[in-house]
Amino acid sequence: MENKSHAFWAGLFTIALLAAIVGAVYWFNVDRTVRVPYDLVSRSNVTGLFPDAAVRYRGLDVGKVQSIDFDRGHPGQIVIRILVDTHAPITRSTFGSLGFQGVTGIAFVQLDDTGADLAPLPTSAKAVAQIPMRPSLFDQLQQRGDVLLKQMEIAAKSVNEMLSPDMRDQLKATAASMQHAADGVTHLSRQVEPALAQMPQTMEHVNHALSAANALVAPGGPLVTNLNRAGQALASMNDTLAELSARVRYDTLPRFNALATNVGDASRTLKDVAGDVGRNPRSLLFGAPAAEPGPGETGFAWPSAAPAQ
Repeated sequence: MENKSHAFWAGLFTIALLAAIVGAVYWFNVDRTVRVPYDLVSRSNVTGLFPDAAVRYRGLDVGKVQSIDFDRGHPGQIVIRILVDTHAPITRSTFGSLGFQGVTGIAFVQLDDTGADLAPLPTSAKAVAQIPMRPSLFDQLQQRGDVLLKQMEIAAKSVNEMLSPDMRDQLKATAASMQHAADGVTHLSRQVEPALAQMPQTMEHVNHALSAANALVAPGGPLVTNLNRAGQALASMNDTLAELSARVRYDTLPRFNALATNVGDASRTLKDVAGDVGRNPRSLLFGAPAAEPGPGETGFAWPSAAPAQ
């Protein structure tokens, strides 16, 4: 009986220990994060996306995919229900796209924001907000596949045209022209070598010329000295001209004005003499007649009165 009782209690203890371990593991592994639902609306393929797939906001895990289903109200659309942490910055300009993990083909939801409207996007279990879904990089490549194929066809045709016989002949002619140009450059370099050999001597002459020019234009050089002398001569000439101008203004001009006045007086006198000679030509031989006596002088007589009519 004691062995059975001991075995019972040992088994009970083992079961209780296992239950405690399971409870602890569950307690520490259970996800207590508060999440809110959002619906991603997509019209493109969602290949590789499964429930419980990760939801990342610019690379950070912020939730998981809850379900993937068709939109019964809008045929052709797919509704992806995601659960996102409440602290995730979901705004009215947030959008979603599919990302892929390496080469496994397993997809996840990548959230991003354009920044056009930073107002928070409210949501709840009763009124789930919708987030637009943009095509992934793979979808964009698939949509542009026709354009890429056409461009590849055009490139292939261009390559075929370049490899045509006429084009090959033109390429050969171009290569021959380039070879001829290279030969000309080689010949030119050989002709330039003597000039390059004389370059050090030429530079030495140039240096001597520059040294002579520096000595010529130095502060105590002949050029500056001659320029200073010329400047002094010009200054002296300027002073002489100023003195001459002053003399002409204050000495010569007054004398000339006096001379002009005397000449004017002489011309008036000569004019009066000419008038007297014109009135009495005898005065030129006998001199001017004596002036008649005036009133009160000897020999003055009053003129006789005119006879009455």
